Amino acid sequence: MGMKFALGVVLGLALAAIVGVKVLGLQYVFGVVIPYAALGTFLIGFIYRIIDWARSPVPFRIPTTAGQQYTSLTWIKPSKFDSPYTKLGVVGRMALEILLFRSLFRNTKMQLREGGKLTYHWEKWLWLAALAFHYSFLIIFLRHFRFFADPVPGIIQWLENADTFFEMGLPGILLSDFVLVVAATYLFIRRVVIPQVKYVSLPADYFVLFLILAIAITGMLMRYIWRVDIVSIKQLTMGLVTFHPTVPKGISVLFFVHLFLVSILFAYFPFSKLVHMGGIFLSPTRNLPNNSRMVLHVNPWDYPVKVHTYEEYEEEFREKMVEAGLPVEKPLEGMEEDKAE
Repeated sequence: MGMKFALGVVLGLALAAIVGVKVLGLQYVFGVVIPYAALGTFLIGFIYRIIDWARSPVPFRIPTTAGQQYTSLTWIKPSKFDSPYTKLGVVGRMALEILLFRSLFRNTKMQLREGGKLTYHWEKWLWLAALAFHYSFLIIFLRHFRFFADPVPGIIQWLENADTFFEMGLPGILLSDFVLVVAATYLFIRRVVIPQVKYVSLPADYFVLFLILAIAITGMLMRYIWRVDIVSIKQLTMGLVTFHPTVPKGISVLFFVHLFLVSILFAYFPFSKLVHMGGIFLSPTRNLPNNSRMVLHVNPWDYPVKVHTYEEYEEEFREKMVEAGLPVEKPLEGMEEDKAE
């Protein structure tokens, strides 16, 4: 149900752009107003989330460890990346996590087979698909800067040339486009086929995958099948980045669909799981060294608290405790006199 709902929302968004541009003639709204609103929502929302996370106190040392902690025993070798105890080790761990998804690479799947046998095996395909998905998305994002700069920076031109080293006609095939679609499709199929993953999948999870697939497919259609006026699109994008917006005539409705879906992704970004792009840097389970054996960490919340000791408790309720037959450390005064007689 969640998958069908998410697919319906994405198709509805694409249809809204077609109707708005083709029928209602709202080219300026879909080409200027909505992109500006989406970018503003993205910047404000993303900055707010980062500041909110940064202001959250972390009074305890809570790094996630997967290896031997540092000890004073020289014959026990510590794990510098899985249990870093220095700032340099934390930097190395963060670099491996952000650039290579090391924790996902170490992920294992547990399965109960016939006869009650419990087996573990690596989830390398998930790691490979996630790595391909993120890096292809990054390359595509960087390549699109050629629409917002004149002249095009050399590094962007080099990146596009490297992406089209597979020359098979004109226009050159961009490998990152196809890698992104294949990786996103694999992640979608995995959510549908594996019962455990399907059970925990929400409509928001499917929505992001369908939205990114729709953006990639509309972009590939414009490049390989229904060619669009690149010059007019460059005029529109340069007008946006220089704050002199203009919408030239002759721009295909397919481009407005593509741009509208990209705007939706930008606006939705700060309110979704995609914001982990910034949150990973502020995760205390990753960015703290595990040096509790070397440094005394004092809890800043450990303020003096008024306590009610047992002696005070017994002094207050001794009579009732004795009446209830509960043992007391100090008997009642009247009981002592009776025992003396």
